[in-house]
Amino acid sequence: MIAMEPGRSQRSLAADLGVVPSRVVALIDHLEKKGLVERRRSAEDRRHHELYVSEDGRRALGRVREVAALHEDDLLAALDEEDRARLTELLGRIAEQQGLAPGVHPGYRQLPKRPN
Repeated sequence: MIAMEPGRSQRSLAADLGVVPSRVVALIDHLEKKGLVERRRSAEDRRHHELYVSEDGRRALGRVREVAALHEDDLLAALDEEDRARLTELLGRIAEQQGLAPGVHPGYRQLPKRPN
C-alpha cells in the first residue's frame, strides 16, 4: 500500500487497513528497523510523517511478487486464461459484496494487539 501511494501518512494507512493508528506505528517501526520503509517528515506539516518504501523494500517487494506469481501459476495450472479471468472476476464480486478493501487481508483486522 505504501509502494502504491508513496508519501502517504501513517494515519491514512491505518484508515485504509481499518485499524487504530497505534497498530500502524508498531508495524512501520518494525519495517523501518528492517530497512524496508522510510519515514520522512512532511514538508507541509512537520508533525506528520510520510511513508516511503526504501530501495531494500523495493527489492524485497520484487522478490515477493516473483514468488507470488510462481505460486499463482502453480495453483491455477488447471485453468486457461479465460478461466483465470472469470475466477478473478467472481472473486472480485465476492470481495466487494463482503466489503473487503482491495490489498488488505481481512484477517489483519482480527490480529490481537501486540504488547509494546
